[in-house]
Amino acid sequence: MPIRVLDNHLIDQIAAGEVIERPASIVKELVENSLDAGAQCVDVEIEAGGVRLTRVRDDGCGIPEHELALALSRHATSKISAADDLAAITTLGFRGEALPSIASVSRFEIVSRHVDAERAASVAVDAGNVGELRPAAHPPGTTIEVRDLFFNLPARRKFLRSEVTEQGHIVRLLERLALSRHDVAFRLRSAARTLLDAPAGGGEHDGNRLARVVGQDFVSRSIDVDHSAGPVRVHGWIGVPAAARATSDLQYWFVNGRAVRDRLLMNAVRLGYRDVLYGGRQPAYVLYLDIDPTLVDVNAHPQKLEVRFRDSRQIHDFVFRAVERKLSGTRPGVSVVTPVQANDASYRLPLAAGRDEVPGVWAMSSALRGVSSDPLPQVSEPGVPAEFVATEVVRQPLGTALAQVHGLYILAQNEQGLVLVDMHAAHERVLYEKLKAEAGRVATQLLLAPVTIELKVDEIDALLEHQRQWAEAGFELERLSPGTVVVRSVPAMLPREDIAALVHDVIADVATDGATHHLDGATDRLLGTIACRSAIHAHRRLTLPEMNALLRQMEVTPRADQCNHGRPTWTQVSLQELDRMFLRGR
Repeated sequence: MPIRVLDNHLIDQIAAGEVIERPASIVKELVENSLDAGAQCVDVEIEAGGVRLTRVRDDGCGIPEHELALALSRHATSKISAADDLAAITTLGFRGEALPSIASVSRFEIVSRHVDAERAASVAVDAGNVGELRPAAHPPGTTIEVRDLFFNLPARRKFLRSEVTEQGHIVRLLERLALSRHDVAFRLRSAARTLLDAPAGGGEHDGNRLARVVGQDFVSRSIDVDHSAGPVRVHGWIGVPAAARATSDLQYWFVNGRAVRDRLLMNAVRLGYRDVLYGGRQPAYVLYLDIDPTLVDVNAHPQKLEVRFRDSRQIHDFVFRAVERKLSGTRPGVSVVTPVQANDASYRLPLAAGRDEVPGVWAMSSALRGVSSDPLPQVSEPGVPAEFVATEVVRQPLGTALAQVHGLYILAQNEQGLVLVDMHAAHERVLYEKLKAEAGRVATQLLLAPVTIELKVDEIDALLEHQRQWAEAGFELERLSPGTVVVRSVPAMLPREDIAALVHDVIADVATDGATHHLDGATDRLLGTIACRSAIHAHRRLTLPEMNALLRQMEVTPRADQCNHGRPTWTQVSLQELDRMFLRGR
């Protein structure tokens, strides 16, 4: 076949294959044009999942009558005029491909009236054949009807899904657009049903709009984020770790008002949640990135779903730090009652091996009254020290310890009711945050008898690859033979009993790439494993002062609502729930 120039109609159909994937693609292109036109209200109506009909009506600035036919030409746009404009795009659309591409694969009609015009005009297009310009009646703004999508391309039409599926894609798309512009009213109807009704909100952080789109549960279990640095700002909402989901269906990113699915941004958020999520759970968030348009390229994807940043590493670190710092405040007291205030002397948590004291009746009754006449003890025996701040009982979110439950949980009471704490998970988080804070300057203990450990050759290779991180954590390691490593010093905070087994477990876990942890980075995996192996374990008998010391530590420890593996460390049973259990007040 000889080389030839394709006719314009075929070129438009080829372009439609890149831009128009399904009815939702049409809605996206048309609604984005409405937003670029300054619309304050966008009304979308569909039939048969958008295949039979997609109608988009707006109250934007409209199109002048003499430009209406030109708007249907390929690469005709009012949004850019020179190559330099591509370096700082501020509109959602800019390529001038959407209208001719849509018109080439449907029965298309556009009616528009410019705000300064006395009347409207309309143009109909049937499978790419443009009709004559005709006068029409229409208020200022634009209405576009797209009927019988892909009627002239049966091969494309057979790849469309069911009406319900295609309708679902349109609903999800309109929800994203509604989240991108809280100042614009959106409505979506199918036949006589209203699928989305989002009136214009009162500002960029409108909780009502958020609740309408993603649900009240996310609103009640999320925290605000707003962080700026120079020409970059990230703001919005991130779900608390306990609100994590099995899928990534509640993750929204908007860059300068444009909805994107950008892997760099999504990875930055995931990294910010790295040690507060359990297993493969996914964080929930709605986040907005405002950035100088010259620092981002939106012309990187046919459907404009991805962007490219001039300095991607800086943007990644900026978002990661903003999320990480916000999550560091997810501790008991921040989300329940007033946080603990630092106003009294600090003391240490005595968790020595072999303690078997059982609280007496007097101590238990004192705890029930919320008072204690005995000062909390100072640590005089080896253990795992961690400082905390004493405060009045009414200012203590986790309340006062009452007892241990089956050697696993601490039972406490606060103003709201009862509190249950997983003592191992809680202590694990306390130790992990302490280790991270002291990384590189942790106190070490030289072993009188160095510990020799036999491992596979490849495991020792992987271990020594991160020898610097081991040294920062307080370990001095040396390879004696291809399959033998000797440990000469360890962190001073490690318990002294059975140090060989503990060190062997830490080495085995980290050498196998932290299989029991999902933390990112060799240092974090190492410190997380040390904290897990060093924390108090099940059936360890604690005294009431020891339990209270752990509760106070949790209240001042970042991310103390979850352990290093992302499991919850505590839960609250309110007085109202207790009343319902026992039918009080009925």
